[in-house]
Amino acid sequence: MLSPRRHPRLFAVLVCALAVLAARPADVPGGSGAGSEVARLYQDAALATERYEQGRSEAEAQRAEAQRLEGLLEQQRQEIAALHEDLGRIARAQYRDGGGLPLAAQMILADSPEELMRGQRAYSQADTAVNNAIAKSRRAEARLAADEAKARGAWQALEVRNAELAAMKRSIEQKLEEARQRLQGEANASAAAGSCRGAVRLDQPEMNFTNDWVAPVETYALSAAFGSGGARWANRHTGQDFAVPIGTPVRAVGAGTVVRTSCGGAFGMEIVLEHPGGYYTQYAHLASIAVEQGEQVRTGQWIGQSGTTGNSTGPHLHFEVRVTPQLGSGIDPVPWLAARGVSLG
Repeated sequence: MLSPRRHPRLFAVLVCALAVLAARPADVPGGSGAGSEVARLYQDAALATERYEQGRSEAEAQRAEAQRLEGLLEQQRQEIAALHEDLGRIARAQYRDGGGLPLAAQMILADSPEELMRGQRAYSQADTAVNNAIAKSRRAEARLAADEAKARGAWQALEVRNAELAAMKRSIEQKLEEARQRLQGEANASAAAGSCRGAVRLDQPEMNFTNDWVAPVETYALSAAFGSGGARWANRHTGQDFAVPIGTPVRAVGAGTVVRTSCGGAFGMEIVLEHPGGYYTQYAHLASIAVEQGEQVRTGQWIGQSGTTGNSTGPHLHFEVRVTPQLGSGIDPVPWLAARGVSLG
């Protein structure tokens, strides 16, 4: 567990950083419209979520520590009460054995001076031992109480700061949702006109992939599978669908060349890549395209953003693997990617 002393400084930095993110203007001079804004807010929202979850975990850890110390403190108090009871029992026993008599009477009644001294010494030692134990236990109780107060204070401070992080996270997510709607509106206009705008370049963070192949989106839920039936398809589904929000960065699954970009028809805005070995991949129903025909792309490069253009009933990425650039030559993308070290489970 992190030391409570580090939390205020840590959260001050996080709160300031997220405040900057939340205060970013909607339109950045020199930017590329809604697509660029969504890509930036997508990263900001991910950062805000990460920081919020980190703060929530640390608050839970501090809460657990405060509860642990509270339990120890209660145990210490019970031990003090037991010591008091022990001292009371010794005093009562001494009184019954003559401890309540004046010293002169005890001297007269005692069988011998040694017996008198032994009795007085035993009582004195027991009294001293119990009193010392009580004093030690009370010191421990005071330390535990101080530690509990510190842990509880740290937990409460973390809760307050986490509430601030949560508010900033909601603000960024609201901006992201508004930007997504603008992006989809622009995409719908392009798809209806059948004419793509120029490539909307995305400011992609540096990524180092250890594999030559990756999934087409980073975070997803698998929806319609290859070969499945449905009212939207004339025969069988020709690819694998990934349910993702509008504006999610779409990645090239491997290095290749852009052989087609288009904006009309059943697939809406789409990209087709050619890869070494004679395979092609298609990315359809996009909201923006970030590459040009003939361009070379690398593994994991952001080539566009997901959307719901064309014959689509909701935001998702339609992904195909083909043996020709044309529709009708598709193969199941799941085992194809699995053979290249990419599991979609």
